[in-house]
Amino acid sequence: MKIGLIGVGELGSAIAHNYLKTTHELLVYDRRPEAAAPFVARGAGAAGSAAELAAAVDVVLTALPTPAVVEAALLGPDGVLAAMRPGSIWIDHSTNSRTLLQTIAARAAERQIGVVEAPVTGGIPLAHEGRITVLVGADRPLFERVEPLLSVVGRPVIHLGPVGSATVVKVMTNMLAFIHLWALGEGLMLATAAGLDTGAVFEAIKASCGSSFVAETEGPPILTGTYDYGFTLELAMKDMRLALEIAAESGVPLEMGGLTHHILERGVARYGSSFWSTGIVRLLEDDLGIPLRAAGYEPDGRWAAYEKRG
Repeated sequence: MKIGLIGVGELGSAIAHNYLKTTHELLVYDRRPEAAAPFVARGAGAAGSAAELAAAVDVVLTALPTPAVVEAALLGPDGVLAAMRPGSIWIDHSTNSRTLLQTIAARAAERQIGVVEAPVTGGIPLAHEGRITVLVGADRPLFERVEPLLSVVGRPVIHLGPVGSATVVKVMTNMLAFIHLWALGEGLMLATAAGLDTGAVFEAIKASCGSSFVAETEGPPILTGTYDYGFTLELAMKDMRLALEIAAESGVPLEMGGLTHHILERGVARYGSSFWSTGIVRLLEDDLGIPLRAAGYEPDGRWAAYEKRG
């Protein structure tokens, strides 16, 4: 099939990397030509605009940072939806707004265009390996048609219901990840401030009932001081706002979610929105003057995304 990818940032780069290993023809577009250039050099086609890409492919993929950017790309005056052919399919890998997705899906149905929401969860390193989890909201027959394409992006591929379903699960799991991250930081600091070796404490956490996927994957960039998990505080704040919106609509109080949102706000106020989300643990380090560093966690093949910068 002819696949078009709009957005080759952190996630989009991983998606492009995996599609270039298949027999599908890949066309890419990004507002920053330099971001698309490495994939064009590897054999992808380049489009001059998002609309040009949309008109030329069977399936449009988007991996964009915010719902506002998705809305502008899809529904703008020279938007993707207007350029797509009847019978083509839009797959959105962004973390999006449920309301916006349902609005676009309704408009797309009028033009016989299929819509699949497919946000991913598990972290950028797994995305590059094609092992990130893909959460899917789509009509069942359409899901079955595109499941092989979704399997290029990651595994497992989990169908959760109609459009809008996957967004609820995605922002909920991200909320849980941020809660776990802060809990990990407090646990590491509690033991380190009590005089224990941080590295040994981290190994004990991983071997205990207090372990989690977040501890195992986001612990090393904390211990090395890089904090780089490929995910910024700006994106974390966006996901938490979406979770709180769904909670308000559903009448669900989020006590831990609300507290974690406040902690993320403190992180943005102190370090800026472009700082890595894992860096909220630095709030504890700076407040107490105790660094959570440990030898033996320098980047290796598994932690290549955490290399120190500069």
